[in-house]
Amino acid sequence: MTTREEAIQACLSLPFVYEDYPFHDPNWTVMRHRENQKLFAAIFQRDGRIWINLKAEPLAGDLWRQMYPAVVPAYHMNKKHWISVILDGSLDDGIVRRLIQDSFALTAPKRKRPLLP
Repeated sequence: MTTREEAIQACLSLPFVYEDYPFHDPNWTVMRHRENQKLFAAIFQRDGRIWINLKAEPLAGDLWRQMYPAVVPAYHMNKKHWISVILDGSLDDGIVRRLIQDSFALTAPKRKRPLLP
C-alpha cells in the first residue's frame, strides 16, 4: 500500500465509516465512524510520501515502532496513543490493514449495556 487511494479504500472497507476533509486542506483526508464521528485514520502527504495516523494501544504502538522503521511517532497527534505509518511500500499490506483495523476498534462507539434489575 503506497497511495492515498489505497489507504482510503482500506478504511472504507470497514463498516459504517466515511471520508471527511475537515481542515479545508485537500492534503488531509480523515476517516471517521458514522455513529460517533470519531476519527480513526488521518491520511496525508509529507516528505513526498503518503502517511496515515492511526490510534494504537501505547505498548503496541511502541512495539510497532521498534519493529518497523515505517512506523513512527504520530505526526501532529498524541505520541503516546497514536502512530504514523509511512506508506513507502516497506510494510506488507496485511500489516497496514491490521493497524487500520486496530485503530478502528479503539475508536469505535461504545455500545450501551441494558440496565440489569
